[in-house]
Amino acid sequence: MVKYIVIAALLLSSLAVPAFGKTHKDVFDIPCTTLWPAIKDVLRNSGKYGIIGIDSQEMTASYNIGGTLGGKRTNSLVLNSQGDKCEMQVQTAYSGVIHDDYGDLKKRVDEALTKQKASGTPPAAAPAQSTAPAKSEEPAKQ
Repeated sequence: MVKYIVIAALLLSSLAVPAFGKTHKDVFDIPCTTLWPAIKDVLRNSGKYGIIGIDSQEMTASYNIGGTLGGKRTNSLVLNSQGDKCEMQVQTAYSGVIHDDYGDLKKRVDEALTKQKASGTPPAAAPAQSTAPAKSEEPAKQ
């Protein structure tokens, strides 16, 4: 009987290991100014994420994913410029057998980049999402 309890405990603990949060890093061969609009599009328009906060200046975001059955999980991301490349760091609350929060986000970002490239929309032409107008948009006062 003790033997079965030990085996069951080992099996359960081996499934629990992936439940700990992890930081994922991926480098894209594009500037962060190109990657950021795709990330915002995914977080805002995919219907999969609840946005906690987005900072376009720092290129950071915190968001919820999940629901009733899988539980709500809070993840965050930051973009780090590496010359003409961009590193996306995503801190996930869970990655394991049932959920692949990072893999799902990366797949959606890749799809958004493909859509962005196909539409020919340059990153600078993406609609501004800030609440305050940019200084260049304000009329000159004389």
